[in-house]
Amino acid sequence: MHWSLIIYAGIITFVTRFSMIFLLKEDILNNKAKKILSFVPAAIFPAIIFPPIFLDDSGIVDLENNPKILAAIFAIIVGFLSKNVIATIFVGLISYWFLIFFIFNKI
Repeated sequence: MHWSLIIYAGIITFVTRFSMIFLLKEDILNNKAKKILSFVPAAIFPAIIFPPIFLDDSGIVDLENNPKILAAIFAIIVGFLSKNVIATIFVGLISYWFLIFFIFNKI
C-alpha cells in the first residue's frame, strides 16, 4: 500500500513536470521571455543553498563557529578554479567533515 502510493506520487510528479518541458515548443516563447527564464536557475540557487549554510537548527543566523561557512568557501574556491562539479562537491563535503571532526569538535 505505502510503496504503491509513493510510486504513484512519483509518476504523477514526473508526468506533470516533464509535460511542461516536452510539450513546450521552441517558437512559443519570444526572445525576451527566453532571456528572463535564463535567470531562473541563478535566482533559485541561492534560495536553496544559503539557508542550510547560514542558519542553525532553530532558524537563527549562525556566523560564529560555523564549519559550513568555511566548507562552502573551500568549495567555492575549488569550483571557481577547477570548473568541475564533482570536485567541488567532494571538496565541500570532505572539508566540512574534517572541520566538524577535527577542528570544531561538533560530534
